[in-house]
Amino acid sequence: MKKIKYKILDISEHIFDYLKRNWEKQTTNKLVSFTLVVVFITTSILSYIDRSNIIHLGALEEHFSDPFFAIQISFTLLLLAELLSLIFMLHKSVSKSVGKQFELLSLIFIRSGFKEFGHIEHFKWEEMNSYVYHMFAYAFGALVIFIILGFVEKIRKHLPLTDIEDGQVEFIRVKKMLSLFLLLAFLYVGFKDASFLVETGIYLHSFHSFYNVLIFSDILIVLIALRYTHNYYKLFRYSAFVLATIFIRIALSLESYVSIIVGVTGAVFILLLTLTYNYFIKDLPCNTKLQEQRKTIP
Repeated sequence: MKKIKYKILDISEHIFDYLKRNWEKQTTNKLVSFTLVVVFITTSILSYIDRSNIIHLGALEEHFSDPFFAIQISFTLLLLAELLSLIFMLHKSVSKSVGKQFELLSLIFIRSGFKEFGHIEHFKWEEMNSYVYHMFAYAFGALVIFIILGFVEKIRKHLPLTDIEDGQVEFIRVKKMLSLFLLLAFLYVGFKDASFLVETGIYLHSFHSFYNVLIFSDILIVLIALRYTHNYYKLFRYSAFVLATIFIRIALSLESYVSIIVGVTGAVFILLLTLTYNYFIKDLPCNTKLQEQRKTIP
């Protein structure tokens, strides 16, 4: 049974490492950037000629009649690319993974600010004031999350989940296998959304639903972590980070101000968790051993 388990882990790790290596290549980054530029220019041109009644785009008419649709679609594709990057980060520390998810939330707030700008038809304060308020709220919400994540990155400390090196390596390999299942779910949701868009002209934005899958995978990782450690501080940290991802999912389902409040509160929660964990980590047995080892080094 062990041989089968390690064989599966070997194959999944090989596939994951291959995909991750290719995704993070400089040529891939250039291709993604080039694609975003082409999509932005193309949709801008299509939007202009549609509004000029030169062509008619059928079911997509409603979208391209918006002069700022090009910005929305470009930011949506950028979010999808960042979401794919998140999948390839899940095998790393839970703090980095959750930090990446809050980065996505801040970008979603920025995109929402652009969407509010797209609703403005006449630049008269009486008609556009509510949209401007929403734009400022989204902008400052994204800025606060950006600042908090900067502090978290500065003060973050990490200890391996287990003191046993083999256990830590196996735990990472299991997370890589889970990441492959998430990648399949991501591709399935993307294909379903694209098909529905072509057929009806309506984009479902199902990456919100993908967060549900992401939450369940995070919970599964916490349960698997019990196999490698029963340390209260480490398990609490893992579980609390999963709770933070639930805050993100809730924020995505709410409207403007409440969504921003929940998102920023979740980021503050992560900051406080990191500060307190760093304080208590000094007294953890494995950290004490590391400090003693360092003292013996001449």
